[in-house]
Amino acid sequence: EFQLVESGGGLVQAGGSLRLSCVASGFTFDDYDLAWFRQAPGKEREEREGVSCLSRSNGMTNVADSVKGRFTISSDNAKNTLYLQIDNLKPEDTAVYYCAADFFPGESCSLSYYAYDYWGQGTQVTVSS
Repeated sequence: EFQLVESGGGLVQAGGSLRLSCVASGFTFDDYDLAWFRQAPGKEREEREGVSCLSRSNGMTNVADSVKGRFTISSDNAKNTLYLQIDNLKPEDTAVYYCAADFFPGESCSLSYYAYDYWGQGTQVTVSS
């Protein structure tokens, strides 16, 4: 069984930083895409915003314009771990952050919710003003 487990969220003052982690396990192949999404308070699952993606097969990355310059995606393939470094946090970054896997990527590093096949439980990020 494939699993994604996020960690690293918390309560942070505006201007602070966090590093989120996502550990993937149990999947046969290593050519899938991994991405970070966030679901803001009051929003539904389908309204999750794709913020960044990394292709396991070719290393391609993608970052949403809304967070470019503050969010950085990276991975440690030996540990099957995906990271999201978030700097200069703003109150509008408050959300549950999810790791997601696209097992059958066509377009590499899609930021569309509907491209992804498996999701973790999420980790809460709360930014105080």
